Parts: sequence; C-alpha cells; structure tokens
Amino acid sequence: MTIGRDPPPQLFDDAEVGADDSYFTAPYGMFARQKIKAMVRRKLILAKRAIEEDQFQPASLDLRLGKEAFRVRASFLPGRGRTVMEQLDSLNPERVSLAGDGAVLEKGIVYIAPLAERLELPPSLSGAANPKSSTGRLDIFTRLIVDRSEAFDDVPLGYDGPLYAEISPRSFSVRVREGSKLNQIRFRNRNSKHKGLVDFALTDEDIKARHAQIALVDGALDLRDGLILRVGLGGSPGQIVGYRAQKNGDVIDVDRPGAYAAEEFWEPIRARADGRLVLDPEQFYILASREKMQIPADLAAEMAPIDPAIGEFRVHYAGFFDPGFGHGPDGRPSARAVLEVRSRDVPFLLEDGQPVGRLVYEKLADKADELYGATAVSNYQGQGLKLSKHFRAFGAA
Repeated sequence: MTIGRDPPPQLFDDAEVGADDSYFTAPYGMFARQKIKAMVRRKLILAKRAIEEDQFQPASLDLRLGKEAFRVRASFLPGRGRTVMEQLDSLNPERVSLAGDGAVLEKGIVYIAPLAERLELPPSLSGAANPKSSTGRLDIFTRLIVDRSEAFDDVPLGYDGPLYAEISPRSFSVRVREGSKLNQIRFRNRNSKHKGLVDFALTDEDIKARHAQIALVDGALDLRDGLILRVGLGGSPGQIVGYRAQKNGDVIDVDRPGAYAAEEFWEPIRARADGRLVLDPEQFYILASREKMQIPADLAAEMAPIDPAIGEFRVHYAGFFDPGFGHGPDGRPSARAVLEVRSRDVPFLLEDGQPVGRLVYEKLADKADELYGATAVSNYQGQGLKLSKHFRAFGAA
C-alpha cells in the first residue's frame, strides 16, 4: 500500500459496517471486533497463515509468534532511522527456532520475535498493544515494537510494515512456539476533525455520567483522571488475598492451560488482622482490587501501569479490559481487577483499601458485536483473585 499518494480508500464497504463508515466519515475511536474483521478482509492486517477466529477479541486482535526469535543482550527501540531487523543485526543476536515444539525462553533474558501478522494501515488508523491477561499473570514482560519507532506498544498512523514482540520472562522460564499468543493489538480511527487527537480518555465528568447510567463499580466512584481502584487485602483469618511467585519454579508451556499445580509455582498470601502486606523489591505478586467492576458494551478501559502519585510499583502488565468484562447476569459489576504487582527498588507497604491503580476509559467507534464473556476464550469473566489459566486451583489433582 502506498500512503499519501493515491486518494484515500474507503476502509469498509456498506455490507461490512454500514453506509456511513467511509474513510472520511467513520466515527473516531477504538475499533470493535467487527471492524477488525473488516480490516482483515480489506487486507489492512495480513498474515501468511490465515488469521484464526479465536484471535478476535471484542476490541482487540491476538497476535501470534512467528517461526523464530532472537536472543539479545539488551532491550531496544530502533529509532526513526532504523528498522527492527537493522537494529537486531547490530547486536549479533542468537537465533532461536520456534518451529515444532518450540523453545524455552529463559527468565531474565530478552528476546525479539517477529510476529506472524503485519499491517498496511491507511493514514486514519493507528494501533496500540499490550500483553494478554495470561501473559501478564505469568510475569512475562512483553512489548510490541515496529520499524522506525521511538515508543513501545505504539503503532503510528499509516504504519506499513512488520510487527515484533520483545519478550522477557521475569519469574518463570516459559516454552513458546510458532503461533503462541502473548500480546494483542487494538486500533484507533481518527477522522478528518480528529487527525491530531492523542488522548482518547473519557473525562472524570464523562465517567460520572456513565456510572449514573450503568454502575461501573460496586461502590462509590473515586475519580482522579480516571477511576481509582483500591487493593483488597482484608478477609477472614487464613483467607487467601494474594500470591507471591516462587523463585525456582519449573518451565511453563504457555499453550497448556490447566496443566500446572499452583502450589509448585506460587506461595499463598493470607489475610492479616492489620490488612497489611510488605512488597519486597523485584518480587512478583498477584493481588486483586477491592472493588468489582464492569465495562459497558461501547467502552474499553486500560489500567495505567505506573502512577507515581500512587506509589513506586507496577500494578498491571496486561492492563486492557475489553467491553463486557465483568458484566454480571443481573447487570451489576461482577469481576475484580487482578493486579500484577512488582515493587521497585525499595520495600513498599500496602494496606487494605489503599489506591493502587487508575482505570482509564475510552469510547469505541461502535459497540462491539460480541462482548467479553460470550465465548469460551473469555477465561477471566466474573473473576475474583485468580491466577492465569495455566494453573489448577490449590489442592486440585
């Protein structure tokens, strides 16, 4: 595709998404599943192997690893003047085949993996990426990189080129293979009036108005440039309120759900009378929000990964919530936000009810035609405190 020379094409024909949805008149905002499917049909998203149905999420597309990865000595961004492969060549990487049964990616090592999908976006579309929920809960640090980029997880307007994943397991070594899905991408449209728009977040007033229509959380709103979530550390004596990753767990195959005994990889954290927990530096924890939440059909949300005003710790690797997440059968919020927590530099004291995250909402261009929880791949609908899908419950055979 040639960008900027020919007249802009109509992105979607009338049968796909409606007569008004041309390049110039499409509403701005994040694309839902039906428009991502239309992007595939229009060859704005390409892959040598057909894109599979289970890659389509309500407002995002799961990305697949390609046939190989490269072990590198350091993370990098290519910068404006280089492609990812040019930068890789300068680092003398070690090639790792992901064919067949794949390969083990060792914890503490950085890998760069070309992805199976590539993009040919028109000037109105950009992309943003994040790890999948299961990836974050395994403490796999994963970021998207594109050619000539100066930012991770960002795909600029009109990008035409390949996609790459930076992968760095932190707590456990993991086995991956060609076709494994570690991260996902979502797409934003800007029409002619919003070409320079960079902030799609709903204002606090917008959030307040939406909460009046449908409860976003099961308690009072606490707003500060987004919805503040608080950690849940209270409970009856002995109740499990979190998990701490063990340092010497076995290799985890990312494509084997339900295959591992939780007690071999995680140490339960039980409620204390004082509702406190001291985070040790560079330890990884799974905790949960005290609030239950839900995402309406025409919104998506993202957890701000680090908010210096809240504390020097990361609370979410995979901070994207699809429309429909947490929607209970009675229309009330039903799911807690699971927090993937890593303290930085110094021990940090958490107390029950302490603010730990900021949820930022964004409007979809159109309502999703299928919501989170409607299919078998919605692993975390209605969740409380929950490990990744790879682990059986404590004590389960």
